[in-house]
Amino acid sequence: MTGLSLALVPNKKKNKPLMVSLHQKKFCSTHQRIDDDGGHHHHHHHNNKKLRLTKEQSTMLENSFNQHTTLNSAQKKSLAEELNLKTRQIEVWFQNRRARTKLKQTEVDCELLKKRCQSLTDENRRLKKELEEVTAALKATTTTSPPSLYIQHSKASPATTLTMCSSCHKLLIPNSN
Repeated sequence: MTGLSLALVPNKKKNKPLMVSLHQKKFCSTHQRIDDDGGHHHHHHHNNKKLRLTKEQSTMLENSFNQHTTLNSAQKKSLAEELNLKTRQIEVWFQNRRARTKLKQTEVDCELLKKRCQSLTDENRRLKKELEEVTAALKATTTTSPPSLYIQHSKASPATTLTMCSSCHKLLIPNSN
């Protein structure tokens, strides 16, 4: 059986008519088509529909996945027979399920990193403000003896006394010894 297909292709140049393209197709059967290039294309009515698993099949696949995230050939074949599916369907389902698991974990990790980044940004902002305040307080001191400033870094760390060198105006942090 032979058929014709018609395609209208817009011409990119202005004021030119649409080009008409005719391709002859040879049809071998209702399920197979041979194109001009000789290539075979299989068409099945059920290929266009997404495979829907029954509740029982989904449950069994999930249970199998919870036991083992990857299956060897024998396990795939056994599960396929048990569920009345093709081995390739089992293989693809497990591959997709691993991808979904990885994506969910990536999303969780991303959220945790965003929260950690925000807390570090807040801490950095707080420390910069504290440093500006300490620096301003030390510069405002006009005594001849080196000024001392008592600060507490955070709730978890003990308080520290900082002293400014009178000659170079650098902060001196006492040794922990």
